[in-house]
Amino acid sequence: MDILNELQRTMLEVERESEHKGYWYRVSDILTILICGMLCSLQTIDDIHEWSLSAPAHRFLEEFFGIKKIPSRAQFYNILSYVDSKTFNESFIKWMQIVLHGNISGKTVAIDGKTIRSTDKLTKDGSILHIASAIVSEHGLVIGSRECGTKTGEITAFRELIEMLDVKGAVVVADALHCNHKSAEAVVAAGADYLFVVKDNVPTLKEDIALFVKEEKLEKCVKVEKNGGRIEKRTAYACCEIDWLDGHESWKNLQSIGAIHTEFEKGGKLSSEWHYYISSIPLTAESLLHHARLEWGIESMHWLLDVHFAEDKTRVWDMNVQKTLNIMRKIALNLAKDYKAKTKSKLPISGQLKRNLFDVQNLSAFLTFFTLN
Repeated sequence: MDILNELQRTMLEVERESEHKGYWYRVSDILTILICGMLCSLQTIDDIHEWSLSAPAHRFLEEFFGIKKIPSRAQFYNILSYVDSKTFNESFIKWMQIVLHGNISGKTVAIDGKTIRSTDKLTKDGSILHIASAIVSEHGLVIGSRECGTKTGEITAFRELIEMLDVKGAVVVADALHCNHKSAEAVVAAGADYLFVVKDNVPTLKEDIALFVKEEKLEKCVKVEKNGGRIEKRTAYACCEIDWLDGHESWKNLQSIGAIHTEFEKGGKLSSEWHYYISSIPLTAESLLHHARLEWGIESMHWLLDVHFAEDKTRVWDMNVQKTLNIMRKIALNLAKDYKAKTKSKLPISGQLKRNLFDVQNLSAFLTFFTLN
C-alpha cells in the first residue's frame, strides 16, 4: 500500500473546489503543492507558489500528482483559507495510525506544547496560538496535535489528545504541567502508562520524593556523555516500594517513583539539577533514564519546525491558515525523518531538503520511497 495514496486520501477529507477564471482548483492540490515545497526547504507560501510555477516543478507536479494548472498567488491563499484545520488535524491523526499500523505498544509517546510566536497579532486580545503535540519518540514522528489556545489550556488539550490517539501499551511522558490526578486517569483509561515530571505544582509530593531519594540507598544507573560542548553526567534512581509515600493511593495505578541528578561542566563551570518522577510502570533506574531522555525528543521536533520551516517567523494573517500550516509542516517533517532513518542517510535534514529543491528527480525518489511496511 502506497503511503502517499493514503496521504492524498487524508487530504480529500477536507476537499473543496474553487473556481478561478473558468478553472476549478482542488484544496487537496494546494495542500500537495505546499507539502512538496516544504520538502524542498522552502519556508513561505510565496516561495512555494513561485517554485510551483517553475517548469521543472510544474512538470513534476503534473506527472506525479496530476496537477495541471497552478492558481494565482491570491487564489492560492484564498483556497488555503477554505481548509477546516480541525478536520485536517483529525485526518492527519488517522493517517499516522495507518503509517504506524496503529501499533505503538512498548514505545514512548512524549506530549508537549509549543507557542507559534508569529500569531501574536492575529487576535484582539493579543493571545498567541499554542498547540500540544504528541510524538513517538523512538521514531521522532508526530502522531497528532491539539490546539490549546494558551499554555494553561494545554492541560485540557493533553487529555483530549490522549482520547484522540491510539496510545494503548505505550508509555506517555509529559512535563510537570500534566502531573495531576485527572491526567494520570486519562492515560490509564486509554490503556497506556504514564511517566510525569514532579515539580512545585505538587510541592508535598516533590519534597517527599526528594527527601526519600537522598536518604535511602536506591538502585541507580549512571551515564556520562558529551553533548553540545559540555560533559553531562546523569545519575538515575528508582524505587517501586511506595507504601511510605503519603497519598500514593490517590494516583491511578502508581507503581514507582524516581529521580535524575544531572551534573554538567561547560567552560570549566560546574552545574547540577534534580528532576523527580512518578510512574504507573515499575521503573528501574535504567528505564527511567531511557524514557526521560526520549521525552526531550519533542523539544527537538519543536526546534526543527522553527529551523527548517521558520514556523515562528511565518507572517500569515489568518489563524486558521496558521493551524493548517502547522499540520503540513509536521507531515513534511515526518516524511523527511522517516526517509533519513530508513535510508540511513548521513545528510542532515536540511541537506536532504535542499537536494530536493535542486533536483525534482530527487524529490520524486524521496516521495516514492515511502511504503507501508
